[in-house]
Amino acid sequence: MKRLRKALAEVPSIVLVGGEAGIGKTRLVREFAEHAGATVLSGGCVELGSDGLPFAPFSAALRGLVREVGVERVRELLPGASGLARLLPEFGEAGEAGGESRARMFELVLTLLERLGPVVLVIEDAHWADRSSRDLLEFLIRNLGGRVMIVVTYRSDALDRAHPLRGLLAELARVQFVERIELRRFTRAETRRLLHQTLGREPDEALVEQVFQRSEGNPLFAEALAGIDGRLLPDSLRDLLLIGFQRLPEETRELLRVAAAGGTRFAHGLLTAVAGLDDMALNRALRPAVAANVLVADGDGYSFRHSLIREAVYDDLLPGELNGLHVRYAEALTAQPSLVAPGRAAGERAYHWYAAHEQAKALESAWEAAEDAARQFAHAEALRMLERVLELWDRVPDGRRAPVRRLEVLSRAADFAAMAGEEERGIQFATEALKEAETPEERAKLLGVRGHLALGQNRLEGLDDMRGAIAALPEGKVKARALAQLAVRLNKLPHGMPETTASVEEALRIGWKVDDMTAVASALITRALRHPVPDAERLAMLDEVEPLLSRSDDYDDVLRLELARSHVLEGMGRHEDAIRVARLGIAKAEAYGLIRTTGTVLGINVAEPMIALGRWDEALAVIERAIERRPLRRHRAGLRFMAGAVHIARGELDVADVMLASAWATTTDGPLRRAEDYLPIVHMEITLRLAEGRPDLALAAAARLIEPADMSDETRYTWPALVAAVSACATPGDLAPFEARAAAMEARGELQRAHRLTFEAHAARIRREPQDWAPVRQAWTDLSRPYDLAKALHHSAEHAAASGDRAAALAFLAEAAPLAESLRAKPLSAQITALRSRLRTTSPAHGLTPRELEVLRALATGRSNREIAEALFISAKTVSVHVSNILAKLHAATRTEAVATAHQEGFLSA
Repeated sequence: MKRLRKALAEVPSIVLVGGEAGIGKTRLVREFAEHAGATVLSGGCVELGSDGLPFAPFSAALRGLVREVGVERVRELLPGASGLARLLPEFGEAGEAGGESRARMFELVLTLLERLGPVVLVIEDAHWADRSSRDLLEFLIRNLGGRVMIVVTYRSDALDRAHPLRGLLAELARVQFVERIELRRFTRAETRRLLHQTLGREPDEALVEQVFQRSEGNPLFAEALAGIDGRLLPDSLRDLLLIGFQRLPEETRELLRVAAAGGTRFAHGLLTAVAGLDDMALNRALRPAVAANVLVADGDGYSFRHSLIREAVYDDLLPGELNGLHVRYAEALTAQPSLVAPGRAAGERAYHWYAAHEQAKALESAWEAAEDAARQFAHAEALRMLERVLELWDRVPDGRRAPVRRLEVLSRAADFAAMAGEEERGIQFATEALKEAETPEERAKLLGVRGHLALGQNRLEGLDDMRGAIAALPEGKVKARALAQLAVRLNKLPHGMPETTASVEEALRIGWKVDDMTAVASALITRALRHPVPDAERLAMLDEVEPLLSRSDDYDDVLRLELARSHVLEGMGRHEDAIRVARLGIAKAEAYGLIRTTGTVLGINVAEPMIALGRWDEALAVIERAIERRPLRRHRAGLRFMAGAVHIARGELDVADVMLASAWATTTDGPLRRAEDYLPIVHMEITLRLAEGRPDLALAAAARLIEPADMSDETRYTWPALVAAVSACATPGDLAPFEARAAAMEARGELQRAHRLTFEAHAARIRREPQDWAPVRQAWTDLSRPYDLAKALHHSAEHAAASGDRAAALAFLAEAAPLAESLRAKPLSAQITALRSRLRTTSPAHGLTPRELEVLRALATGRSNREIAEALFISAKTVSVHVSNILAKLHAATRTEAVATAHQEGFLSA
């Protein structure tokens, strides 16, 4: 409680309250809310099998606010409150779903909370949250301001490894103003206090001991055990939870059986309709359950004290009872959809009809629920409902099916599978739909969808599908968009330039002709990415696309523009700008329900500049969160090689080796390999083998870079790999093919220029030619890349030491050491330490100072004192003093003897 109050005093704040079932999360939050001194809005997530209702907790919270202050007060606070109509009907009719409607709704909820402040928003049972509710919750948390506190409760024992809430919780825990509280089991003393409150008297120690041992400190179990009078109980949780239930009057138990079929929470009106009781009879039957703490009042209805109690009651019902109850719920919701929040009735009916084995009605309701979910950008929920429709299709007579052809269901399922990141399922749906397509237009659309998805999985047959679709279409809007989509895919493929360019130009020609800005915007983005121009010009081309997006009806292009911009900005070395743009894109991807797909790529575009800036821990957190979202196969590879680069730099080679194997397993080395997927993994393998001390294997891996240039945008990814490859070379012969490869590539951006300079400095070292590391150091300094700068400083120190300039070498190492240490780049730190130790313990021979060594090297060239003075910018008299010191320290009678001694002992080149 103290931690919650402390968090409230530091708003904005978020508190995540977790714990096992029955640990007391709800009670803690309820007691806190009663004394919060702020407006409290509360909503709970609804458990309806796997068919959770989109935005259920937020609708409940908003309904409570309207009940407390009225609709007009909310409108005063939020003039645009009509945008909340999808959450509550009091704000009007929900308009058509569009690219901006979901994003605007998210913004409106955020604005309302901030204007209500101080306010506490409580979201309970987040382990049951649907994806859309999680998206909105995360949006609020990441954008929160003002006097707002959000409290989220969840059952930790319900979160298995695959649970979608796990990744969200792990990432939110890293946000600065998020506090995570994990409730522990009670001690004996705490159990005693609980029993005192429950029984209304001081319990004797025998009872305390019995309850504590049997409950193991779980508050709910302890409450259930209180007052049992020491009777032996069954060991199973179900029987334990049913003890309190069985002590209730029969009419109360009967009503709770009815309530259990409806879920953990139930509205008063819905239970009245299903139970067939008037208000007075209903209240009379419920009162003992509330008094016994089996039920608690919850807004305009009730909830079971714990979901496990509801589950125990539900599981105790006979099959015939269950079937009848689900029918009654479904019939009540059919007669009065307003008994639940708007947009929820179809989903709840689908659940109840399915549980009642009423297959025709379940199919019809599932179709309606899919449409409701689609309007709210809840793509995964829509897909699940469509799968339910297809599951039931053949079990239902023709005349009682959904008011569409099966072809339409399959087609829409393919579309939603694509948006939900389920590409393989989308291909299956499109393939099945093609068997039922009757017109050329239907076949062309499905071929386009299947081809787009197949190419996303690097399957060559996708090209034939997309080409076939375009060939079958008449000139118009659909064909222009198909051409633009083909260009998007071709742009990533080997040997794709001629057809990519042709597809872009044809899409633009038709798109401008029919005034379709969706096709035009997409084609212009591809053209900007494809043109071999400097990054600054590329960025300007992308900026010209933005005004067109207001006339596009495809929000994919909005996200793709942010992807392209962040990509180009990073190539220019503008890391902070790249992060900002990519994060803006992620927020949009969340609002559009595309966080798993496009949102993951944008996450890569956040992590990459973070790694460049040395913000490695932040980058790893971004990567980990993206991986927990179960990204697409090709995106997993990108995330893993990016994380692998950090692990290699930190000396965590075992971890990196696992990531390398995983990255190779999730990419392709075949005809459809793409530069952005393939070349960074080659780079990672070279780097890892070098770190392992196996330059032969590194050189073998680097041989992949010598192949002909056959990948789009390959220079962006080849240059850093070539820098790694040159480090594996021992002779000019090893180096030659990589130099030829480098000579064939341009360096159109500052980042590529820095890699080229680094490559040339390494190549000069191998050829035993003069090395100039100064431009390399300056390039990495200008690009704010601390790790690359630290490596350049180390190489500079090695070169200076080999040239006999010990002072310069030490200076370079002094600058490199803190950079490597701050990054926890242990291998580089060890190399720096070793070289510095060698330089410090091997002082100049015979105690010569660095300046005396410089004079001695000048003497070795045959220069006079005056010439040495001019070269070193000191006086001839000072040179004479140094020469005298040199002769004395070397015990030499002449200059010639001193130079001979230095050569014999080999310290002139040390």
